[in-house]
Order: sequence, then structure tokens, then C-alpha cells
Amino acid sequence: MFKTIKNALKTPDVRKRLLYTLLLIVIFRLGCYITVPGVNSVALNEAMGGTNGIAGLIDMISGGAFSRFSVFAMTISPYITASIVIQLLAMIIPSLEKLTKEGGEEGRKKINKYTKFLTIILAIVEGIGIYLSYKSTGIFVDNTFLTGLLVVTGLVAGTSVLMWLGEEITNKGIGNGISLLIFIGIISRLPSGVVTVWNLIMTSTGFSTTGLLTAIGVIVGAIILVAGVVFVQQAERRVPVQYSKKVVGRKMVGAQSTHIPLKLAMAGVMPVIFASSFMTFPAMIIQIFVQDIANQTGFLAGLYKFSIATSTSSVGWGYSLANALVYLLLIVAFTFFYTYATFNPAEVSNNIKKNGGFIPGIRAGKPTTEYLSSIISKLTCFGGLFLAVIAILPMLLRFTNLNIAFGGTSILIVVGVALETVQQLESQLAMRHYKGFLE
Repeated sequence: MFKTIKNALKTPDVRKRLLYTLLLIVIFRLGCYITVPGVNSVALNEAMGGTNGIAGLIDMISGGAFSRFSVFAMTISPYITASIVIQLLAMIIPSLEKLTKEGGEEGRKKINKYTKFLTIILAIVEGIGIYLSYKSTGIFVDNTFLTGLLVVTGLVAGTSVLMWLGEEITNKGIGNGISLLIFIGIISRLPSGVVTVWNLIMTSTGFSTTGLLTAIGVIVGAIILVAGVVFVQQAERRVPVQYSKKVVGRKMVGAQSTHIPLKLAMAGVMPVIFASSFMTFPAMIIQIFVQDIANQTGFLAGLYKFSIATSTSSVGWGYSLANALVYLLLIVAFTFFYTYATFNPAEVSNNIKKNGGFIPGIRAGKPTTEYLSSIISKLTCFGGLFLAVIAILPMLLRFTNLNIAFGGTSILIVVGVALETVQQLESQLAMRHYKGFLE
């Protein structure tokens, strides 16, 4: 990896992309410290002293922006939710599906436009919900309509800027911009995680042997977890494909043997991000209409506690176990959805047949489609279950005395985005160092 970065810095075009990406990341981190207009800073420090529940989850992803009530407090979650909705609608609405699959570059621009429009709508709804939820805490200078409008406008503007930053990184920088912003937000909590582990060893009464053993266990567990995520993210099933001899122009092209690389976790970390957004969405909506919902009883209060169980242990084992089960099913479901949205066995089978290829031992056409579908189903099932287990198991740590800043979801996102970014960086280097026959 270090060699890749060294080579990237030597290549002018790639170095320019890296520096541009770094500049936008710095802008993102600076924005996390700019408080929304209309907020009382003194009251804010008292009210946000210990964020928990849905606020804690948002604060983790935003890199502390939510606890500071900055312009980036809502992070990029409205955009992620909008992307999920658009992809789901594309499966239902024929015209939208045609635009997605056959629209080309113009179709992609239109889909992107629809996603942005829906993002603004969702950001307004979420911004109003956040304002109403914290209106009674006294963190705003006053409770007038003008102050509310100012706060909501600031939050929506912050999300719009993040959406622009993500697009700029994707188009002119290195890596997927949206994923990279989430990645930066999470790793910004690394120092607090180090402090937590250090406090296990050096307590208020001095050195703790038990704390040292616990810290070693946490570090070893994290290393094993990261190694497992890297292994699954990089693992692939190679399906052999044989191409027969054919005439191209006046020449006979010989038989070729190649393979189709099928990733074990083809969907990457997107199912985890989708499932997290889907699980926390009900809590965001309920907060808009019901004040002080956390201290109430009834169906809505139960739904709220169920929704925030992903990010807090204060709701009890019952809600947490039910949440973990639904969270697992959602991750597996989104894994299948995202995999088949990006890989179509029938389309791949037709392309192989058109080019005169076949999979050894499998007839071309429908048998090849069924064979690829069978492989994809098995790989996706294992990959989805792996993602779900990694995301859920660290949740159990919240019922102990440990307060680790990183959970399974965080590790999955961090490792997945890091691998994807390094791969894109290597691709950029390969493109610029390739020497063709014309050189």
C-alpha cells in the first residue's frame, strides 16, 4: 500500500487527484466545527454532553458533527436514503427501470438529478425533525419561526454541500466520494477509541492488570475482525470461460481461456449502510411528531426504542435482540438486492454466447444463466450472513462496561472503503503507466 501511495505521488495527474481529495476532506472536517446559526453554544455543551441512541449513531458517522450541531450534523444520510428509494422505485416503475439500464450517460444524469431532488426533500424533513426534537432543550437562542427556519436551512445547506463534496471526490478525486466522507467521519473517532483502551489499563486508581488483559483482548479481537473482513472482501470465485476459434476479418483468432471473477462480497459495505439508514429512519420520523418520545410508553415509543436499539443498550435485551434479528435480515436482503442490481446472470450469459464462449461442462444459454445464478446465490448468502454477523456481534459489547468507539458496522465500512480506495488508486496508476504497442 505504501509503495502504491509513493508511486501515486510521483505521477502528476494522480498526485493532483490525491491533493484535491485531501483538500475536500479538510473542508469537510472544518465544516464539522461550524455551528448552525441560531444555536446557543453554552446550552449546546450541556445538552450534548452524552449523545446516545439515534443521536449517538449519527454523531459517530458524522465524526462528532452532530454533537456540535454543525452545518454537517445530518451527514450524508438523506442522500443514502434517497439512493435506496430511487433504486427500489426503479424495480417497480418500468420507465425508471428503462432509464437506469438503457439510458446511458443521459439516463445516469437524470437518475442523479432525481436522487438530488429527493435528497433535498428528505433533508428538509429530517432537519425539521431535529429542530423539533431539540427545541425544548434550550440549545437555540429562541423558539421563534425565524430561528427554526434558519436552523433547518443551515442543516439542509450542509447536506447539500456534502453531496457536492462527494460528487467532486468521485469525479475529480480518488475513490467513492460518499463512502469516503463516511469513512473520514468514522476514523475521526479513532483518538477517542485509543483513549478508551488506555483508560482500561490506567484507571483512576492506577495500573490495572485486568484492564490490560481486557485491552489486549479488544486489540486482538479487532485485528482478527479486520483480517476477516479483508479476507472476505478480497475473496472471489473464478468461473472459467472458454472461447472457441473464430474468424475476425481475414484472420483466425485462436481459442482463449479466461474467467469471470465473482466476489464473495460483491455488494461491499453498501448493504450495511442501507440497513443502518433503514433501521434508524422510523426514529427520525417519530421524533418529528412526538416530543420526548424516549420517556413515553405505547406503540410509537416501542417502535422508537426498537429503531434505536442498533446504537444503544439502554432499551434492554428484548428490543436489542429483536432489532438484531431484523437488522440481520435487512443486511442479507439488501445484499441480494444490491448484488443482482449490479450483476445480471442472464445478461452475462448472453454476452458470453454472443462472443462464442461457454463455461466448460455447461451449455450456452439458459443453463449458463441458471449456473451463474446458482453460484451468485450461494456467494451472496454467505457474504450477506458474514456482513450481518460482523455488524451484530460487537453490539453485544454495549451490555458490558466497555465503551468502544468502533462497532462492527464501523469496521466494515472503514475496511471496505479503504480497500476500494486503494484499488481505485492502483487502477489510476495502471492506466497512466501502461505502455501500449504504439509507444
